[in-house]
Amino acid sequence: MRTPLVAGNWKMNLQRTAAQDLAAGLAEQSGSFHGVEIAVFPPFVYLDVVHTALSGSSVRLGAQNVYWESPGAFTGEIAPEMLVDVGCRYVILGHSERRHILGETDADVFAKAKAALTAGLAPVICLGETLEQRESGQTQSVIETQFDGSIAELSADQFHQVTVAYEPVWAIGTGKNASPDQAEEVHADLRKLIANRYNAELAESTRILYGGSVKPGNAGDLLGQANVDGALVGGASLKLADFVAIIQAADSD
Repeated sequence: MRTPLVAGNWKMNLQRTAAQDLAAGLAEQSGSFHGVEIAVFPPFVYLDVVHTALSGSSVRLGAQNVYWESPGAFTGEIAPEMLVDVGCRYVILGHSERRHILGETDADVFAKAKAALTAGLAPVICLGETLEQRESGQTQSVIETQFDGSIAELSADQFHQVTVAYEPVWAIGTGKNASPDQAEEVHADLRKLIANRYNAELAESTRILYGGSVKPGNAGDLLGQANVDGALVGGASLKLADFVAIIQAADSD
């Protein structure tokens, strides 16, 4: 059985005290959840203070990006070993904002995934289509292309550590979201794709998260779908009460 994962992507938000307070509040409430895994992804500069605030709780720490090289002369980049050193378990790769705003390619995502896995990080690899691509019927082909370029050359042993996140670009930060049926359709197709590229056992065990304007009001319906194994939450993860409500919707116990 797949344990749901609710991941809070804080993006480029909060300052030190607010980040510390949010993490501490989440840590305090985390003991009441038993059938869901929780992770938060602060900006790089607050990873250390958030790690301290989460100490002793079950909440995992992750980063929003990583570079594919080991420490060296790469000004402005962060090596996988550095993330491990400050307590990270997860790292988000290929988020739509990095793909569509900052020009990240499938090849970049794949290189980062390999480096992250080598260092002992578990990648959360994001895939998703734009509104234009959805309206022109390209959703499945876009997802397959991104999967093949960003993930499919990983070995089965490596892929075992990967979480996949479907995040329709048109539903991120727009207030729109895929309907539960739309999300389930893409997640089911992704599970079939994993079975075809790897095997049925790995497909069945892989967590596939939904990301795209997840809020307390829609979380229950989205997370109730058979192939939706949690959520990658943006804005709602910045408000403790909203994030906790989404975690409650995912908690299987």
